[in-house]
Amino acid sequence: MDLPTAGNDCKNNDHINNLIAAKKSLKLSLEKSKVLGLALEKAGKILDEINRRLPSLEAVVRPIRADKDALAAVGGHINRAVGPAAAVLKVFDAVHGLEKSLLSDPRNDIPGYLSVLKRLEEALRYLSNLKKSLKGLRELQNDGQRIYLDSGLLDSALHKLESEFRRLLMERSVPLPMSSLSLGEQACIAPSPLPATVIHKLLAILGRMIANSRLEKCITIYVEVRSSNVRASLQALDMNYLDISVSDFNDVQSIEGYIGQWGKHLEFAIKHLFEAEFKLCNDVFERIGTDVWMGCFSKIVAQTGILAFLQFGKTVTESKKDPIKLLRLLDIFASLNKLRLDFNRLFGGEACVEIQNLTRDLIKRVIDGAAEIFWELFVQVELQRQSPPPQDGSVQKVVSFITDYCNKLLGDDYKPILTQVLVIHRSWKHERFQERILVNKLRELILSTSIVVDQLSFKFVATDSDCCFNNRQFRSQFPLGEAISPSVFPGS
Repeated sequence: MDLPTAGNDCKNNDHINNLIAAKKSLKLSLEKSKVLGLALEKAGKILDEINRRLPSLEAVVRPIRADKDALAAVGGHINRAVGPAAAVLKVFDAVHGLEKSLLSDPRNDIPGYLSVLKRLEEALRYLSNLKKSLKGLRELQNDGQRIYLDSGLLDSALHKLESEFRRLLMERSVPLPMSSLSLGEQACIAPSPLPATVIHKLLAILGRMIANSRLEKCITIYVEVRSSNVRASLQALDMNYLDISVSDFNDVQSIEGYIGQWGKHLEFAIKHLFEAEFKLCNDVFERIGTDVWMGCFSKIVAQTGILAFLQFGKTVTESKKDPIKLLRLLDIFASLNKLRLDFNRLFGGEACVEIQNLTRDLIKRVIDGAAEIFWELFVQVELQRQSPPPQDGSVQKVVSFITDYCNKLLGDDYKPILTQVLVIHRSWKHERFQERILVNKLRELILSTSIVVDQLSFKFVATDSDCCFNNRQFRSQFPLGEAISPSVFPGS
């Protein structure tokens, strides 16, 4: 092959390569054109949709349209509002981030639960204070609607805390059996019914409830649970006798046994049940204020039977007068006097005014009734002079009764109590009373009884009956000499 021919072949090859490259380029451009065409087609549809919605959009925007100059003037305010708005959104996000923790059971981690609740309160406080200048939000806050700023999350959390408060109380509230205690002369310091760890949890819950104006709800729960526990302790004692009325018995003798039980049950209630509740109310509510914890204690006591105890004593004072009633009134006075310091300490506050008034009224009734019966005993014996003697020559029942009765009043059990009652009764009249007056009065009573016996003996026709009655039977069965001996009546 010659040289010119070879050169032509090279040029032809270059042209072919260029054509192939051009073909590929055109093909690629065509594909891009197709893609662009599809995109434009889609864009056309979007533009058509926008064009279709523009009229309605324009109608919405029209009320807030402003001139360019006006928009430029508020631009800075808009920029400054974006930051706080973003902060508010973050607070809302934080609030809802706490939701899972607050809707869980708090018993597993009360301190942690309270910490999360406090964070929620801070967030709600921020939200409720954010627009204080707006009248609507201010009214919302005044109406107690703040808890709904979080769609009720705080309200749900507080309800859970109330349930936990109740659970902690109920788990440890166990009736106290009287049989497990000895009611002696020594004062009893009742231990707290709840351990320190439980009290600490109750205090922590109360702190958050007070911060959210829920204290009254906690007090209601507390009084309900603790009152129920005290009632259960008292119901085990079978104290139906407290409901007895004057019309249910003829005289005090028919309910003597109940009066003895009353004294023991009252001591148990005061020294063990109410003493424990007094201490627990102080432990739980002391930090809030004396009025709160004393008010709480007074509600528990009023709902658990102290008023029924006092009413029973009043019922006894309203019964028919007789010598045995004097002894029973002295028993009631002794029981109340034994608990006098406890009554003054437990029920001395303003919250227990009703109990104070009823107690004072009962004591006055007891003292007045006992004094009245005592001073009338002499008159009753004198009336026996007009009665005919027993036909069988025996001693009249009233004579034998008075002899034994006086020996009881002069005994160690009743003499100090009767003396104290008469001293108080005389002091109300601004009169002095000495023990010698009591002794002389009983001496007169016994001597009057002897005179009655002697007078009755002269009414017998038969000499043997007269002698038997006057000398042997009376003095052998009824040792009046013991009652009127010089050791009892000094100077006789």
